[in-house]
Order: sequence, then structure tokens, then C-alpha cells
Amino acid sequence: MAPPLAAPRFHAALPRRLLLRPQKALPSWRRAARPDDQDLYVDDDIGDGFSFSGGKYAEAESPSKSDEWFAQGRMVKAHALYGNKEKAKDPFFGLTMGKESQSSDDVFSWFCVESGSSSNPTVLLIHGFPSQAYSYRKVLPVLSDKYRSIAFDWLGFGFSDKPQPKYGFDYTLDEYTSALESLIDAVAPDKLSIVVQGYFAPIVVKYANEHQDKLNHLILINPPITDRHAKLPSTLACFSNFLLGEIFSQDPLRASDKALTSSGPYMMKEEDATVYRRPYLVSGSSGFALNAITRAMGKDLKVYIESMRSILASDSWNTKTTICWGMRDRWLTYDGVADFCDNLKHKFVELPMGGHHVQEDRGEELGNIIKRILRG
Repeated sequence: MAPPLAAPRFHAALPRRLLLRPQKALPSWRRAARPDDQDLYVDDDIGDGFSFSGGKYAEAESPSKSDEWFAQGRMVKAHALYGNKEKAKDPFFGLTMGKESQSSDDVFSWFCVESGSSSNPTVLLIHGFPSQAYSYRKVLPVLSDKYRSIAFDWLGFGFSDKPQPKYGFDYTLDEYTSALESLIDAVAPDKLSIVVQGYFAPIVVKYANEHQDKLNHLILINPPITDRHAKLPSTLACFSNFLLGEIFSQDPLRASDKALTSSGPYMMKEEDATVYRRPYLVSGSSGFALNAITRAMGKDLKVYIESMRSILASDSWNTKTTICWGMRDRWLTYDGVADFCDNLKHKFVELPMGGHHVQEDRGEELGNIIKRILRG
């Protein structure tokens, strides 16, 4: 295990503080974990109103939750850049962008957190869109006694590299599939099981179809399966809009907090929200990556979903497959999911209290379900 890393430091300006108006009911995605918490999202009367009162935008605490999480992980080199090493420029004014948007090497750096003995069977935990490896923080310790578990940030998310689109990585679904293969070769050269949540599931199934000899088990958590799932929810689709999408993606509360909590029954603690929010405060690179992947999904997600259904229904598909479903998912409808699994004899597990990001809602419960599935 590599020595602990120090998270990159940043300083962010605080937005203008507004008075709380407790008499006005707050939307669920703006409420903190406790009704009496002083760090509450506030609702103003102008547009969507992403003002914040009492929030820890700056480094008021040392170390922060984000620092602690970063110190648990290591950076892994995997997947080569395409093209030359030209400095990335912003898409509007052609100005050279900061180091967070630049590729520092010929091979990308991925942030990975690992738990459990290296002698145990390997389980790769893959987060959804948009999220981070941090979402598996409650799953990792549950698996650690029996498995070597690895959670990572996709390129463009969390602490992994976030190159400016068209400067080494374009965030297409095909590129993500190829990049996943490179990462798995680096962290798990032998057999493994894969757990993947949400909109990245079709990418993982495409990889798995070409590497069935490496897989022990595949667990899909709230994957987009039906044709109705091919359309991104408005909370995400807005980031694909020209110009307006770029503006929205630079708002950390819209790009992070709302994008996560609007998909399920979340009452997210402020200390957890700061971890998800941090990449959007460090630089604009996370926002530009969000724009690119949203546009790529808008273009190719339907084709990838159709391909995933075909693969999972194929006679040549021999990998043990289980689909877990958080029943309180506000993004993907449940209609047709159970029938799909029953027709193909895939195992199906319902989590009544889970939302779209089940590992965030019901981390310990999901961890124990994964253990039971892998034990057969």
C-alpha cells in the first residue's frame, strides 16, 4: 500500500449568506441530515436558488472529511492519452486552462481506495454517474474481512484526472470502456467480481462480455435496462445544454448536491456533501467533464442499453449475474425490470429503502447483500 496522500489544497470564496426562512418547506435535496442542523440549504426566491448558509465551503476544519478520504487511497496509472501534449484551452475564449484540466503525464492517474487482504478474492466497486468512489465508504469495511475490495473514481470524477475534452480524453462511452480495461489490468490482473451502479453499467457489461474468463460474478445496481431508462433525467440532462450547461456545471450545489440527492430519499450530511462538492470547487475541470459525459450519454446511452440487454440475454453469456434494485429510485422506473430478470433467470434483489445510488442510501445493507451473493 502506498503511503497516505495529502489532498490538494484549495481556497474557495463563500457565496453571499442569506437568512434561513424556516417557515418555508425546503425541498428534500436541500435538507441536511438532521432537522436541527445549522448547516442547512436555504431556499431563495430567485430561480433555482443555490445559496448556502453556514456551509463549510472553505477549509474551516483540518483535516476535512475530504482530506481523510484522500489519505486512504492511492493513485494508479492506467490508460494512455491520445494525441499530442498540447496545453488544454477553454472552449470559449481559447485561454490556457489550469493544471487540474491538464494531463500531467502520458498515462492517466486514477484515485483508488482498497480494503481487505490482497490474498482474498478481488471485488471491484464501480460508482455511477455522477458520483465518486466515496459512495462506497460504507460498503468497503463490510467486505474487507472476506474480500479485497477496490473502489475508484472514474476519469472526470473525484480525485482522478479530469482532462479537458479533446485534450487526451473525450469522455465517450467507447473511451470509458477502453479505459476501464486498462485500469482493471493495472489493479486486478487476475480473476475478479465487479459491482457497478447506475448509468455506467452498460459500459461495464460491454467490458465484461469481452472478458468473461476474468469474471467470477457481475452485480448490477439500478442499471438502466429498459428503453425508458435511455433518457437522462432533467437533473442531469441540463448539463448537456450549450452554454447553459457549462454555467450549471460550474455550480457545485447543482452539479454535486442536487444531482445526487434528487435521485433518491437522501438526507445527506454536510460533511459528506463537502467531499462530493470539493472537485467542483478546486477548478472548472470537473464541470467540463460533466458536460462532456452528459452529452456522450445523450448521444450513445440508448445504443449501449440495447447492447447490454442483448448481451445479458445471449446464450453466450455465462457470467453469474445479479441485479439489485433500490425501490425508491426517482430517476429510473421499476417497470419492466423484474420481468427482464425473471425471463433471463438472472438473480434479482430488491432494496425497499434504497434510491438510485443504493450504496449511498443503504451502504452496510448493500455490503452484506454483496457478500451473500458472492458466497453463492
